[in-house]
Amino acid sequence: MTPQREKVLVAMSGGVDSSVAASLLVQAGYDVTGVFLCLGSAGAADSATRGCCSPQDAADARRVAVALGIDLHVLNCQDAFAGIIDQFVSEYAAGRTPNPCIRCNAIIKFARLVELADSLGAACVATGHYARRVEVAGQPAIARGKALGKDQSYALLGVAAEHIARILLPVGEIDDKATVRQMARSLGLAVHDKPDSQEICFVDGDDYVELLRRRAPQALQPGDIVNAAGAVLGRHEGFGQYTIGQRRGLGVAAGEPMYVTRIDPASAAVTIGPRAELMSNHLSASGANWHRSVSESFEATVQIRYNHRGAPARVTVTGPGTFDADFHENVSAVTPGQAAAVYDGPILLGGGWID
Repeated sequence: MTPQREKVLVAMSGGVDSSVAASLLVQAGYDVTGVFLCLGSAGAADSATRGCCSPQDAADARRVAVALGIDLHVLNCQDAFAGIIDQFVSEYAAGRTPNPCIRCNAIIKFARLVELADSLGAACVATGHYARRVEVAGQPAIARGKALGKDQSYALLGVAAEHIARILLPVGEIDDKATVRQMARSLGLAVHDKPDSQEICFVDGDDYVELLRRRAPQALQPGDIVNAAGAVLGRHEGFGQYTIGQRRGLGVAAGEPMYVTRIDPASAAVTIGPRAELMSNHLSASGANWHRSVSESFEATVQIRYNHRGAPARVTVTGPGTFDADFHENVSAVTPGQAAAVYDGPILLGGGWID
């Protein structure tokens, strides 16, 4: 990052990553303003409206802003976030496995930040994601973070291409999370040892089943557990409690490990099988968002979930918002509802939603 007095808005969640991101920008000479994104009413009876803006998070963000000598705005995003929760529960009801974080990044953390930046005359927006903003052939691009074990570029595939030039991702230049925590400690930031946030911020204790019980009870329709031939092996208490590739909690005794291979919401049947039946060499995706111009058919690395490191594939653009990926070797647990991110080396080209 080049020191300059450009104004930049930093999304500050009260966590260590965004706090260090803000401090790095201050040190680099930017005119920094923090933004706390309020996604719901903390402590509401319905935890689905809680969001990830607890009073503690808000207080932590405020303390960090004071320590850094910067202003902190609160941006109310409850309306947009409610739609993300609605989509989350409807995907489970359709037998798919959603990824709300990717949608939140695209719809709220960057789109709303850019909108606010425009109103405040800020040139750039920043977050604490472990990814990098780079230049490729003179064009801005998102790349994998240097801390590959923490890389979050996958979660940015939905960010609008026109926003990338205005994004700063200072934490993505750091090699590991331990260094980030040490930086926060050396700055005297009280959040230096704050635990990482949970994966689904609006689900208390990761109990999304309770959320489905309130918001989409049809996703908890009991049904049969069957094999690929349709033979009934057992019963389940709600197909929404399963995802492709799941092994634990099946309640079926077999002579080998069994995995969920298919979910049929129409019949409420959950199909299981051995690992070989979980493998696939193809996916089709829709809702494609491309950060860069791509050919009709090209070689790439395709990542099919957050903790997947990607696999070589031939990607074929099949329409304005669709593409196929044909993997050179079988991959495990291609899951409808999850995102497929497409990379050229470390560079994120874009991606879409697995159908």
